[in-house]
Amino acid sequence: MEFRSDVVVELIKSAASDADVLWAARVSTKGESSLAEIEADPERSKGLINFLMRDRHGTPFEHSSMTFYVKAPIFVFREFMRHRTFSYNEESGRYRKLDPVFYVPGPERKLVQEGKPGKYVFVDGTPEQHKLVTEATKESYRQSYRAYLEMLEAGVAREVARTVLPVGLYSSMYATCNARALMNFLSLRTQREDSAFPSFPQREIEMVAEKMEEQWAALMPLTHAAFEANGRVCP
Repeated sequence: MEFRSDVVVELIKSAASDADVLWAARVSTKGESSLAEIEADPERSKGLINFLMRDRHGTPFEHSSMTFYVKAPIFVFREFMRHRTFSYNEESGRYRKLDPVFYVPGPERKLVQEGKPGKYVFVDGTPEQHKLVTEATKESYRQSYRAYLEMLEAGVAREVARTVLPVGLYSSMYATCNARALMNFLSLRTQREDSAFPSFPQREIEMVAEKMEEQWAALMPLTHAAFEANGRVCP
């Protein structure tokens, strides 16, 4: 069995650049634009993207596409799939034997919740609490996967045997989105002091969001800069 505390996010393919935003925005007043025209006045292009972001003209940010490969615990995917503007395909426990890879919170994971929903914070746990979490989760995983294997070996269908597996099991999926959908995801799934609206994401999905944002920022630096400059609000 494998126990881990990280997530994997890989940008598999993309058709996404700041030029996509500019073409889409300028067609309303100029018709077709050329890349040379866009590159001729970079400050004007930067200003237009910032204007679109600030005044929440969102549709020009939809003319892009990014496909990410994500490997994370199943409970992360259950939160992820609340974002219906993404397209998803996840590995299936009906069609393949699931690998025994499980999430165990690392020593840096804050364990104790203080306050009330909407206005709470997480603080570090004690060494005893971390020891309990580590030992209890590993033992639970061992027991559930043992039961899973016993059913498979007895000829029980994979789709039935998987019912004993916990949400801490790692799964994998492809997730495809445009820049506007990604900004909506980031505004909700990352916590930043400079955000116009506070968000309190679960740390594990925030780990995924941080990796996605890093890769998106490299593709669309002007758009990402405007997103940050305008309070990380999805246009």
